[in-house]
This record gives sequence, C-alpha cells and structure tokens, in this order.
Amino acid sequence: RTLRYVPENSQDKIITDEDVLVTLLKVFEALFINDLSKQAPVLALCPEIRQKYLELPSPAPGRPRVDARSRRRQLVYSPEEVLFNTLGFSIARDQSSLLSAGTGVFVSKGFVPKGTVVSMYPGTVYRKYEPIFFQSLGNPFIFRCIDGVLIDGNDKGLSRAVYRSCRRRDRLGPLCASDASWLTAAPRNPLAVGQYVNNCSREKAANVCYQEFDVPGSFPVELKQYLPNIVYSHDIQSHLRCVVLVTLRDIKQGEELFSNYFTVVN
Repeated sequence: RTLRYVPENSQDKIITDEDVLVTLLKVFEALFINDLSKQAPVLALCPEIRQKYLELPSPAPGRPRVDARSRRRQLVYSPEEVLFNTLGFSIARDQSSLLSAGTGVFVSKGFVPKGTVVSMYPGTVYRKYEPIFFQSLGNPFIFRCIDGVLIDGNDKGLSRAVYRSCRRRDRLGPLCASDASWLTAAPRNPLAVGQYVNNCSREKAANVCYQEFDVPGSFPVELKQYLPNIVYSHDIQSHLRCVVLVTLRDIKQGEELFSNYFTVVN
C-alpha cells in the first residue's frame, strides 16, 4: 500500500472549488443542451429555464443551433462525445492494466492537462451517524471523506436499491435532484465512473487524486439531474457532498487512471 499525506483538511485541494464548479457546470450544461429534445417537461414547467436555453449554440463546433421553440431536430451526440467536445478528452471503463484488478478507467480519447477534473465518484452520501452496516458488508466501494462522511459507490445489490429509492423520494415532478444512470452500463454523465479507478502501485504511480466538493445551493436546478450523488437523509439541510478526481499530471490517450486509496491527514 502506498500512502498520501495531507498536513491539514483545508490543504487537501489540488484545484479550487471554484474551478471544480466551473468544470461541472460546463459539462452539465453541454449535456443538457445535447438532451434538449428530451427536456420538454422541464422547459414547460420552468419558463425561466426555457428562456435561458433558447437558441443556444451547440457544445460542438459546427453543430446546428438549437431552437427550443420550433423543436427543430438536432444532431445528438453520445455523452462521451459531449465530454470530448467540451473538455478535449473522454474516459471509459475497460479491463485494467493491473493483473487481477478487474475493471479500470482509461482516457479513451484526447489529452487531459494537469489540474483537470477527470471523473466523479458516484453514490449515496451518508453522514457519520447514519446506518450503513448492511450496505457495507463485502462492499469495496465505500469511500470515506476526511470529515467521516461516507459515499457508497456500489452499483449492485442493496446499495443500488437504496440509491434508486432515495432518487425517487427526491424527485419533484420532471425535476430530478440526481442521476441514477451511473448504475447502468451507459451513464448519462460520462464523468460518473470514478468508483472504478484502481489504486496505484509501486509500478503504477497515482496520476489522479480525490478531492471533496460541496455542491453550492446556487447550483442550477435543471443541471442537478446529472449529479451522480444523493443524500441518504432527506431532512438534513446541508450541501450535497461530491468527490471529484483531479489529475496530478498530464495524462495522454490510452493511459489508465490510478488514484491513492490511502490518505493520512495530519
């Protein structure tokens, strides 16, 4: 096991929260525009959102402008293509280059500069005092934040059922507070595969690092449908905790992402 040392909680930031927010908004807005033909219920319910996205340019160069009023047919890209057109890279799950490591995450196309949000860790968010005993049995996808908050990134069994149940609970008409497609083989948010990033080794050094991020209350309501996290207790008034993976160096096409599972704080 290799270790990562952080002097203090506040220093566990590779990039600023503002940079994380800018990246997520850029990707999610591009996904929303790409899905605009499917957003009719949201646009009908919220006129201000409809006005915001009228005749916006597409997230890809040369793509036709979208007119929500005429509902003109638009060229639709896959989520991976939207990510590439927006940030210059795409990522995908595949067989890990490490022996017996199972699934890993690779840069499938493009180039990722140092200090870039390259992935997100999806799952149900539990506070320190909330029960997670049964969900944690034999579960290798439990991520522990510095302050004791836990994120269950397992896409199978009880963990899967809990996430889907919480998502239905928090749905308000056509407005979704989170994304459940990361539980499938085809996530709508192409960043939501961080739970499959493997631990580094002596031969394979870490090239990404986990960074905690609290979603601000001002986050656009129409873009919450792409957040791959949801809180277990709906009655707690606090920001949604997310964990992103940030690159520690430039990463080229074809390289596998490796993180460090073991961080010692202070």
